[in-house]
Amino acid sequence: MQGNLPHSVLFCCDHNSVRSPMAEGIMKKLYGTMCYIQSVGVKNDMEIDGFAVAVCDEIGVELARHRSRSFDEMEDWGDDLSSFDLVLALSPASQRRALDLTRFYHLTVEYWPILDPTGLTDNRDEKLVKYRQTRDQITEHLIARFGPPPDPEA
Repeated sequence: MQGNLPHSVLFCCDHNSVRSPMAEGIMKKLYGTMCYIQSVGVKNDMEIDGFAVAVCDEIGVELARHRSRSFDEMEDWGDDLSSFDLVLALSPASQRRALDLTRFYHLTVEYWPILDPTGLTDNRDEKLVKYRQTRDQITEHLIARFGPPPDPEA
C-alpha cells in the first residue's frame, strides 16, 4: 500500500494524548515538511501522556509541548477539516468520528489498528515496553504506507 505522500495528513485517536501525537511527531521526523501533518482526538480530556513523551524522546521526537485538541476545537481554531487529503484513524472511536465527517467533507479515511498502550500494566518498565511497541508499530505503518523516508544527506 506504499504511495506518495499526500499534501496533508490528520491523525486521530480517542484523546489526542498518546497514539495520534506520537504518529504526528514520528511522521514529521521521517518526512519533514514534505506534507502538512496534524493530530486530533475524539475528545480533549487529557494532556499529553508522559510515557508517550519518554519513548518518543528516545528516537529524537519531541512531544512535551504538544497540546491535545478535539475535532471540534480544531475547527474552532481555524483548521479546516476539508483541507486534509487523508485522515488516519488509530482507534475505532476515531474512525467512526472521521467517517461521520465524510458526510460533510470529502475526506479519505484509513483505519490503522494501533495498540493502545495505556492501562495494560502498572509496572513502569512493562509500560515503557508497551509504549515502545506502539511507537514502533506507528513507524512501521508509516513506512509501509508512504515508503522509506528521504535520506537527509542526499
